[in-house]
This record gives sequence, structure tokens and C-alpha cells, in this order.
Amino acid sequence: MTTTKVAAVFGVGPGLGAAAARRFAREGFAVALLARGEAGLREVHTDITRDGGRAAMFPADAGDAGSVSAAFSRLRAELGPPEVLVYNAGAFQVGGILDLDPAAFESAWRVNCLGGFLSAREVLPAMLERGRGTLLFTGATASLRGSARFAGLAVGKFGLRALAQSLAREFGPRGIHVAHIVIDGQIDTPRVRGMMPSRDASTMLSPEAIAETYWQLHQQHPSTWTQELDLRPASEKF
Repeated sequence: MTTTKVAAVFGVGPGLGAAAARRFAREGFAVALLARGEAGLREVHTDITRDGGRAAMFPADAGDAGSVSAAFSRLRAELGPPEVLVYNAGAFQVGGILDLDPAAFESAWRVNCLGGFLSAREVLPAMLERGRGTLLFTGATASLRGSARFAGLAVGKFGLRALAQSLAREFGPRGIHVAHIVIDGQIDTPRVRGMMPSRDASTMLSPEAIAETYWQLHQQHPSTWTQELDLRPASEKF
């Protein structure tokens, strides 16, 4: 059975991507789960369907145009055109300019920025036809500041922020809500917990709390749309 309420979450992992997928599923959305690895998708898929929701897995490489196009073609055929896109994919390698491998630098840009462009192009035509839709892009501290040894992340995240601004100015007047969310701090994930087991949870961002904000952004009335929002723990210095 096809539903008109479809949310696509690109970059589904054990943190924010999974939380965003579960949050939209609780609201009755059929959720398309997209990420490079199928193992992580399967766990979230199991969680959602066990709770009575609907989800489908679409393994895809965000930095590869052919992979993105094929995944969204399958997505539309199986679930229908999304009215929400959460672009949460990310990848980078820490290193100085003289240490970064050019291929790794380009690969990070493809995932952090190009994938957002490719994904937006896949969902916009149906959104424009309906006259509504929501595009949510996950940013980072690096969206605003290029720190030493983090050029591999900052260049792509700067680009994603610019993409979100251009999309908002072009498509906002046509009923498409575009928001860029700056995640200023570390998200509380199993990986972070494993590296810093004694770290106080209050110093990290809760994935579920971020996902709730994403849902609220989707619910905003057009007279009060947010284009950019920054989120950080109360203890974070900025």
C-alpha cells in the first residue's frame, strides 16, 4: 500500500539518523532509510517495524550520483515520493592540508555537500507538484568555522550550508521549507560513549532531542519558517 506521507532520511546510523527516522515513523510516515551500509539500516528498520511503523531500506552512496539516483528511483516505486528529506550523511578525515590525500578530500566533499544537492534534485519535482515539502540539512560547527586540520569536513559543510540557503531562496516562495541545522557539539552516540565512557551525557547533544527539533521544523507554519538553527548543549562554549 502506498502512502502519501513519506520521509527520506539519508545518513541513517546509530545516532541522529536513526532518531530522526524513528521520530517521523511515530507520526505515521513511511520512512525511507538510506545509508552506505546495509547493516546499520537493518537495525533501525527492525526498530521501526517492531513498533508498528513502516520503513524500507535503500543502501546508497551519497557521494555517487548513479547510486543516489538508483536509490531514489527504487524509493519512489516502493513508497512514493517523499514530502520530507533529512540529509544527514557525513564523512571526513582529520588532517592538515599537507597530509590530506586529495582523493579523500574530494570523497568527503561528495558526501558532505554533493549528496545533498543530488538528493534535493530527486525529491523537489514531486514537492513542487504538491506545493509543499521540507528539506532538512544537518550541519556542524564546521559549517561556520574552518578549524585547523578540519578542512576535509569544513569545505563540504560550508558548501552544504550555501546549498541550503540557495534552495531556501529559490523554493521557499514555492512552498518548500528548507532549513539548515548547525549541530554545535558532539552527538551522544555509542561510538562517542565507547571513546569517552566517563563523559557526562549533559555535555553532548541527545539524538532524540535533535530529532524532535527536526520534527518541529517540519511542522512550522509558513509564516514563521526557520532557515537556519543552531543546537548545542547548555554547557557548550561558543
